Parts: sequence; C-alpha cells; structure tokens
Amino acid sequence: MATLKAGVIQVGLKSSTDNDPETIRKAMIEAHIPFIEEAGEKGVQVLCFQEVFTQPYFCPSQATKWYDAAEEIPDGPTTRLMQDYAEKYKMVIVVPIYERDMTGVYYNTAAVIDADGTYLGKYRKTHIPQVAGFWEKFFFKPGSSDWPVFDTQYCKLGVYICYDRHFPEGWRALALNGAELIVNPSATVAGLSEYLWKLEQPAAAAANGCYIAAINRVGTEAPWNIGEFYGQSYFVNPRGQIEAEASRDGDELLVHDLDMDKIREVRNLWQFFRDRRPETYWPLTDGE
Repeated sequence: MATLKAGVIQVGLKSSTDNDPETIRKAMIEAHIPFIEEAGEKGVQVLCFQEVFTQPYFCPSQATKWYDAAEEIPDGPTTRLMQDYAEKYKMVIVVPIYERDMTGVYYNTAAVIDADGTYLGKYRKTHIPQVAGFWEKFFFKPGSSDWPVFDTQYCKLGVYICYDRHFPEGWRALALNGAELIVNPSATVAGLSEYLWKLEQPAAAAANGCYIAAINRVGTEAPWNIGEFYGQSYFVNPRGQIEAEASRDGDELLVHDLDMDKIREVRNLWQFFRDRRPETYWPLTDGE
C-alpha cells in the first residue's frame, strides 16, 4: 500500500434555526466550500464532513419543519454538488446528510462519492437513539445497509455514524468486509459521553486493525442548547493511537497522512481475525 492523505471538516452552525432548512443548507454549504477547496489544493484523497453537515443537529426538537431538510440521494442538490467537487479535485468525498427515501420515510445517511465523481452508494445509520435531547427516532428510520464497504480509488472505505460507535458489532462487520478506513461523522456534546469520545474509537481501531476518522461539529445551537459540540475530530491508527486531532471549538480542516502499510503490520502482529470464534457467539443473536 502507500500513504493515504485524508481530511475531515468540523464546522459550527452558520444560520439561525429560525430560518428554513434550505436557507440553512446554503449557509452551511457556503461555509464548507473554502475547506473543500483547501483540501483539494492540499491533495487530500479522502474527505469526510460531520453528521447531517448541512443542518443543525435538530433532534432536540420534535418539529416537523426539519423533514423539509431531507434530500434525495444521489439526485438531491448536495450530493450532485459534491460529485462535482470530487471530480474536480480527484478526491473521494463522504457526504453525511438527511435523506428522503420517500415522503414520510427519512434516514440519517452518508453518500460516498469516488474520486472521479461517481456515486458509489450510501450507508444509513443503523442504531437510532431516543433519549432526552436526542429524539432521533422522530426523524430517522433505522438503516439496514448490510455493512457496505466502498472500493474507492484510494482505499476500501466504511462508514459508521455517531451513535453507531457505541456498538462494537458494526466496526467488526465493516472490518471483516474489508474496510481499511472507517469514518464516523458525529454530532456529540460535552457531558456524559465525552470521555468515550477518545476511548471507544481507538479501541475499535485496535480491535479491528484499521484506521478510524472521528468527526464532530463545534459550538452550541440555539434554541435547544443541549450542550457544547466539542469538536476534537481526529484520526486514530490501527494500534489505537490518536495521530492527529482538531481543536475543541474552531471551524477546521484536519489533514493527516495515513500509513496504510500499518494495517498489514498490525494485523500480522495481533491475529484477532484468525483467533475469532464466531461459532461460539451464537447466544448473542440467536432468537433475536
């Protein structure tokens, strides 16, 4: 393999939540474009944005207004625009947005676009929380994407979204399907789970011998003000070591070179895939 230049973008909300979703989408796209262009100029090969990157994290509410934020994939305006940027910069782009499958059926989704602008497919968030401040079942139908791994021009890429990260089974499924880099676009605030931010994903990277890119938004979002989105997007290597980290509170493009040979090195040292005993795990799923 070779070195993979990867990038992630964390951005705070750029438009009042009093505005309509299309106005907010345009403001967030405008805020991201300079970072996308900077990534392209720096030779980034794989780029990912934060969870539902064109909107606020609207799940503290239960307002049907936000259904209007959902777009078709791949035929919606955001996916089409990112196909143009992917082709322009020869850059794989992961595009996490609110997806409309049909009226009344909406998913938390990430579209994956190859470096020639080709739409490769999508991953729909599998695990959907429903707790105070995170009323996601009101907005998102659980996905059933069968753990897709996208064979991009630069690497085999998997996607896991925010709350998914608390479930180790999906990390393992993606790695077993061949993922070398797994991106986890998120929207998570300071408080109960913040200490897990730098615990779970490094552990998953080590357990599965792959790179993980963790992306979080920044700032606070009125009127809900459920807490501070604390940024700290990072890349963690197959040993579970965080190699590069963004700031806590600033808009930022984080670019880092990933030594993809380290995947083979670590998997040959720690033979977790060889020593698995899936035939003994049946009680975990039998009858569910």
